[in-house]
Formats: sequence, C-alpha cells, structure tokens
Amino acid sequence: MAVPKSLFSLRSHVAVLLLLVVTLGTKMGMAQNICTTQLSNLNVCAPFVVPGALGAPSAGCCDALQAVNPDCLCNTLRIASQLPSQCQLPPLDCVTFQAQINAYEVDAACGE
Repeated sequence: MAVPKSLFSLRSHVAVLLLLVVTLGTKMGMAQNICTTQLSNLNVCAPFVVPGALGAPSAGCCDALQAVNPDCLCNTLRIASQLPSQCQLPPLDCVTFQAQINAYEVDAACGE
C-alpha cells in the first residue's frame, strides 16, 4: 500500500517537531525551575503589593526583585493576565480597579 506523499511529509514534520520539543524541553524545564525559584523569593514583597500597603519595600524585597530575570517576571505577568479568560471569567479592568483603590484610599485618609 502506497503512503500518500502529503501524509509522509506530515509525519516527518511531526517527528522533527517532537525532536525539537524534547531537546528544548530540557532547557526550558531548567529555566522554568530557575524562574519558579526567583518568583518564590518574591514572597518577601507580599506586604508591599497589597492594596493599601504603606511604606517602601524592604531591602530584602528589593534584592529579591533585582535577582528576578526580567523575562521571567514579564512572562509571569503576561500569563497571569490571561487567567481570567482561561477560566471563562470577564477580563480584568485594572484601570477601573486602580481608580476604585485610589478613591478608597482618599476616603480612608479623609476619615470617610
């Protein structure tokens, strides 16, 4: 039985793709572990990133942030911003949310 050329071509493309995934997967896995560790070290910054947080970040927070690879942090934020749609939730509107936080902080400062 003859195998159509397009099917053979598809199989060869899939084989090459799988080889690339296996080869790159090891490197990506190591990079992911490093990124995960770097992000875990940011736990010391938690008190400074919640709404209404007062004061400047600690030296430990600044050191942890400086140690994070920028690509790691940016990719994490990008992925986190996609979570609502992946969970079939409405997209986040951070501009409106920030305005609400600012209004709450003004009200709290004025004793309202």
